Amino acid sequence: MPGDPAAGSSVAPVGAPVTPAPISPPTQADLLDFVRRVAADAGLIASLPLDPMGRTWVRLAGPGGSEAWLIGWPPGSGTGWHDHAESVGAFLTASGELLENSLAARLPTDGWKTLELTDGVDRERRLAVGQGRAFGRHHVHEVLNESTDQHAISVHAYYPPLPQIRRYSRTGQVLRLEQVERPQDWQ
Repeated sequence: MPGDPAAGSSVAPVGAPVTPAPISPPTQADLLDFVRRVAADAGLIASLPLDPMGRTWVRLAGPGGSEAWLIGWPPGSGTGWHDHAESVGAFLTASGELLENSLAARLPTDGWKTLELTDGVDRERRLAVGQGRAFGRHHVHEVLNESTDQHAISVHAYYPPLPQIRRYSRTGQVLRLEQVERPQDWQ
């Protein structure tokens, strides 16, 4: 019988309090789907102001409480080596081409200042328009626009919203923690 709790119906009896189903946080796949959809919005991509001297960005509303950004990259710009701490994320190139250098190794999260990387941990991905990737927690990478004459634009999303970014310097196989940034540093 419809509405009979004993029958396993999901319909609550009239007058009973309704408890909303818990909303699950966005997954890496959800974030990648979101950045694909945003990158396909030609009007939004064209609306980003581009600066020849530095990166530009606009904060976007991401899915499920995630943090999202539309970022413009002038020729020759990059992020430097960094991670996104406990956040998972995704990004996709909407215009131009980006290069991502990353480490295929999980680093200790705390208690170190300098690490010697082993051979074979370096990965390189060229991401043309429409190409992107998702990544897990503690993913260490740098993103670059190597073009000498063309801006690139990308869409990024992170969940949970970035609690911090650790910035690194790299000389050969030596990775050194240089600074930890928190959200108040970006406002």
